[in-house]
Amino acid sequence: MDILENCTLCPKMCGVNRKKGETGFCGADDKVKIARCDLHFWEEPCISGEKGSGTVFFSHCNLRCVYCQNHKISHMGVGKTVSEEELAGSFLMLQEKGANNINLVTPTHYVPQIIEAVKLSREKGLTLPILYNSSGYENVETIKMLHGIVDIYLPDLKYFDDKYAKRYSGVNNYFAVASRAISEMYKSVGKCVFDENGIIKKGVIVRHMMLPHLLFDSKKVIDYLFKTYGDDIFISIMNQYTPVSILPKSFPRLNQKISKEYYDTLIGYAVNLGVKNAYIQEGDTAKESFIPEFFDE
Repeated sequence: MDILENCTLCPKMCGVNRKKGETGFCGADDKVKIARCDLHFWEEPCISGEKGSGTVFFSHCNLRCVYCQNHKISHMGVGKTVSEEELAGSFLMLQEKGANNINLVTPTHYVPQIIEAVKLSREKGLTLPILYNSSGYENVETIKMLHGIVDIYLPDLKYFDDKYAKRYSGVNNYFAVASRAISEMYKSVGKCVFDENGIIKKGVIVRHMMLPHLLFDSKKVIDYLFKTYGDDIFISIMNQYTPVSILPKSFPRLNQKISKEYYDTLIGYAVNLGVKNAYIQEGDTAKESFIPEFFDE
């Protein structure tokens, strides 16, 4: 917990004393704030399965992309405050509901508290794998803190060219930071392991959501992942980009969905490259109705 007195959990390295109520870029102090805790059925098939993934959506974010579908929690910090004991209780409640895993969504800024909550819940009977679902913009040192805590990593790899990271996510070092973090994640948990029902128990799945007009950049992301990891990880290639109503007018190129032809081109590229361990999306996944309801303040 001492790291919260000079917070360097994420690559922003704000150095604020969150124990004294100071907040850095993400907007979080030392109290955990969550925006949703329930079964979720819209993740990759090996994560949700038929029973659902036990998702906990954390309020605030250290990246805050302009197109974020969860704007209410990432930009506005909507949610409710819980203690580590209450968070542990939420994990146990999700296990009782039959969840396949505990899915921590945007958890970076609460890693010390999450570690405590996982330890508490395991002492009380939690046996589910812990899944760390993040933007990929992570410090290696923070990922090392999670060795022995997290079983499954589900990071994004959003961009290859940092000019897009700067334009849409406000950072000029995204690829270097995210690629190092993913390497550490893989070092921590290794190749994917599935149970007899095809539910993931351990491993890394890297998500890449296509953005309008960035087909070439998407190809570079797939190139990098396959050449670096081959079939030792899974790649989730997503077409669900949804232009939300709060999108600033200064980003007109983002104000459109991904066409079937555009998406099929990337899938064909991945297949020709030799990618076998991948998830793809079918049908119209770009709908605001797929964005979950969050707690109010």
